[in-house]
Amino acid sequence: MGRVEGKVAFITGAARGQGRSHALRLAQEGADIIAVDICSQMDTVHYPMATSEDLQQTVKEVEALDRRIVAIEADVRDYAALKAAVDDGVAQLGRLDIVCGNAGIAGFGRAEELSAGEWGDMIDVNLTGVWHTVKAAIPHLKAGGNGGSIILTSSTAGLMGIENSAHYVAAKHGVVGLMRTLALELAQDMIRVNTVHPTGVDTDMIQNSTIYELFAPDLDSPTREQIGERFQALNVLPIPWVEAVDISNAVLFLASDEARYITGVTLPIDAGSTAK
Repeated sequence: MGRVEGKVAFITGAARGQGRSHALRLAQEGADIIAVDICSQMDTVHYPMATSEDLQQTVKEVEALDRRIVAIEADVRDYAALKAAVDDGVAQLGRLDIVCGNAGIAGFGRAEELSAGEWGDMIDVNLTGVWHTVKAAIPHLKAGGNGGSIILTSSTAGLMGIENSAHYVAAKHGVVGLMRTLALELAQDMIRVNTVHPTGVDTDMIQNSTIYELFAPDLDSPTREQIGERFQALNVLPIPWVEAVDISNAVLFLASDEARYITGVTLPIDAGSTAK
């Protein structure tokens, strides 16, 4: 039997990257999936975001594991749309046990140079969107009467300051405060709440020309290998970045009964970067 056999997981940002990886890893261990993603571009995000085709690929890969999946395009900034998506998913799959508040965007700029739009979108997606996610999900977790596990995606930027990322750092620190409060509020219902804190992850969020130019402004057309050397300097272990499945394995652990008494924890998957 799988480690989350018979359970249902609600995952935001599930069209690609870490979100798709979480969906597949949980499905491999027996969970059915409610997958949500915006599947459109935001003006303040300077790299290509996920598409409808990406979300459909997640559906295909979960179904190939012989698990059920309900996939809905919704923006985490829109609470009504997100609630409707969760309600629909639970109606089709019958329950809710695991919540992965994973949807997020990245952006960079000196604090004094960020536009109001850049700041607002970052907070709206990476913090308010996480609150919307749990707000929509908590009634279903409570109604099940079986407890549950909420895993929120923060970042190493949720544990320390990082230059050129004030809006991102503020949002990811905010996720930690939200997690700690929810862990207290939901404990009597045996609903556990924790955060995961990745270092750089080998996904489209960092593997794009915008990030390459930021990390290597001194190079013309920097390559993946050259950028890898810059990213490796952020970590203690001699690797440039972790893989999405490394985060998914931590999510799976926190979602499973193996972590049944773990709540209120900030779990780095960061190659030692926060140990510096």
